[in-house]
Amino acid sequence: MSIDRPMELLSLFFGNVIIIYMVVVILSYTVMLTIAFLHIRKDYQLDKDGIDEGNLNAALMKPVTIIVPAYNEEAGVLDTIHSLLSLRFPQTEIIIVNDGSTDDTQQKLISEFHMNRVEKVVRKEIPTEPIRHIYQSNVNQNLWLIEKENGGKADALNAGINLARYPYFCSIDGDSILNEKSLLRVMNPIVSSNDEVIAVGGNVRIANGHHVKLGSVFEANLSKNHLVVMQVIEYLRAFMMGRISLSKFNLVLIISGAFSVFSKKWVVEVGGYSKHTMGEDMELVVKLHRLLKEKKLKKQIQFVPDPVCWTEAPQSYAVLRRQRRRWHQGLVESLWKHKKMTFNPKYGAIGMISFPYFWLVECLGPLIELGGYVYIIIAFFFGGMYYEFAILLTLLFILYGAVFSTASVLLDAWSKDIYPRTSDVVHLIFMSLTEVFWFRPLTLLWRLEGFFHFLLRRKEWGNMQRAGFTKKGSSL
Repeated sequence: MSIDRPMELLSLFFGNVIIIYMVVVILSYTVMLTIAFLHIRKDYQLDKDGIDEGNLNAALMKPVTIIVPAYNEEAGVLDTIHSLLSLRFPQTEIIIVNDGSTDDTQQKLISEFHMNRVEKVVRKEIPTEPIRHIYQSNVNQNLWLIEKENGGKADALNAGINLARYPYFCSIDGDSILNEKSLLRVMNPIVSSNDEVIAVGGNVRIANGHHVKLGSVFEANLSKNHLVVMQVIEYLRAFMMGRISLSKFNLVLIISGAFSVFSKKWVVEVGGYSKHTMGEDMELVVKLHRLLKEKKLKKQIQFVPDPVCWTEAPQSYAVLRRQRRRWHQGLVESLWKHKKMTFNPKYGAIGMISFPYFWLVECLGPLIELGGYVYIIIAFFFGGMYYEFAILLTLLFILYGAVFSTASVLLDAWSKDIYPRTSDVVHLIFMSLTEVFWFRPLTLLWRLEGFFHFLLRRKEWGNMQRAGFTKKGSSL
């Protein structure tokens, strides 16, 4: 089969662009992996238990308000609150924000923690939807429940910030649980930096398949659901490699809304969480970076890999598709909203490194990578030198996907021992080798869908169906 000269030149140009792009991405990931390895090796030598004991001193540790936005979270919210009540931390208050749930979320909370309605003045520093009632627990006087009209997760978090009385707040999803020392360790950079660090993100792990009782993980088991396993690998690559390396140079643009701590003062100054973007967590971090750079303040936003938050991951293709589409749309919205920061020296390394990286690799990456998959398929039909391009691109995709995913799994196995069985680690490595052939193309399609939703200005949050955590002794 032959094609005319212009088509041949166009094809060669397109092939070279994709190959150059993949080489740049692979080199970037190689640098990230090296930085992450060096950081974890250094971190591994620290006496973390000794640091924890020192931080338990109430005179040194700052008090924290924990905010739990909840919308139809009846399946797992009790485990979440029990885990928070079991935290080893000098001084906390917990605010659950029921954002107009239509299930039994609120009734379960009121019954489990013996809550009564109280009159309390709320200083409205950030505008929110109306609050209907406020409840306080008879079991624990520092456990509160806000009942408000539905306004979305960002609005629920803002309502919690308004009620919060402590200088720092921790946001945690209503389907997540914390290890007992997680809050201590995520607060450590703030305490040790003398307030130079104003926000910290913690490590998020997938709890599907683990045995949970009263908010504690009793046994770590790798899920048998292949979609969940692939998400475990994705999380390891994103948190163990990407965020560790970016945090090293104060370049983090995303810290997970599932588990993060912020200085209330600075969040209020930037107007709180944005109700008009799909990715309220990234938008808040970008707004904070922008404010700090414009005020020429030397503050930092960090990520800490050690404190662990367990969360429930989607178990079906439909729910995972909606999640990834929403995540990518939120990413594009924030990048576009703050586009003037891109390659702008006024914003330092955030403008010159972070924004270009997120534009090229995270935002436009799905379009370029999917083009690479299409190119490989078409190239095999034309033969000749196109075979060479197709084979080279295939090898680059395998190197990009399988090798870095496998490296992240091994890095985590060495440093954390989350999965004590060798068979679980082997299974994760095997699934890492298959990622590029089925899971990666699917997620690229879903992320590209989010890109087009942004262009069409469509707002579809979708429902995240919760199955709840596997209870100890349960056959689920």
